[in-house]
Amino acid sequence: MIVQDVRKLEEKSIFIMREAKQKFKNMGAFWSMGKDSTTMLAIARKAFLGKVPFPVIHIDNGIDFPEVYALREKLVKDWGLELIVGHTKIKPVARGMACCGMTKTIAVQEIMKEYKFDAIMVSIRRDEHWIRAKERYFSPRDENLRWDYKNQPAELWDDYTSKLDNKGHVRIHPMLDWNEVDIWAYIQKEHVPIMPVYYARNGYRYRSVGCTNCTVALKSDAKNIKEIIKELEATETDERSGRSQDKEKEYAMQKLRALGYM
Repeated sequence: MIVQDVRKLEEKSIFIMREAKQKFKNMGAFWSMGKDSTTMLAIARKAFLGKVPFPVIHIDNGIDFPEVYALREKLVKDWGLELIVGHTKIKPVARGMACCGMTKTIAVQEIMKEYKFDAIMVSIRRDEHWIRAKERYFSPRDENLRWDYKNQPAELWDDYTSKLDNKGHVRIHPMLDWNEVDIWAYIQKEHVPIMPVYYARNGYRYRSVGCTNCTVALKSDAKNIKEIIKELEATETDERSGRSQDKEKEYAMQKLRALGYM
């Protein structure tokens, strides 16, 4: 895994964010407090003169890590964020798709129905999962939030306007070109605040953070960003190998994203 030029990646992300803000009247952004979505908000603050000019949305299972809630409260205050919290309804024994999959999809549907966003910014990256590699920077959803992954608009010469469905909404993906090492290089460069669970403790750390029901730590001795980058440059382990829903049958993830999952 090779670090790209994060300055150029930042410029592209800022361009996409500003294009989206200009095109859509009622935009929001999903924020999990994870490293990617927090980095996305840090870039948004650069794009819009130090302030995130749209609401940020946390889809809360109620069983997220304590560090998730701590970072949420800190950055809402420090960055002046307008926070919307959507709540899922899960059973204590739920795992994988039944926990962070379908329940979050339902919560997203409820949020969209209540707030009527015409665009939602999401921090997904193409390298995370082969389903996400199918996405575009501007990805239309229909009025039922469904994603037609077989029929997406072409994005040629930075034109993101073709075939947008006014009855639905558009997912904005300004971080598609980034990879995991790029995120860490940017966090280091810009001093982006992140949760301490990403750093190794007792020989384990979290590379990707979901809820406490369906996320496990992976073996690691990386206690700082320099060590994390060195580890990632040599690893062959998938980033989301500690996330239960990513171990489900491949078509299940594609089905969930088609229904509106992040």
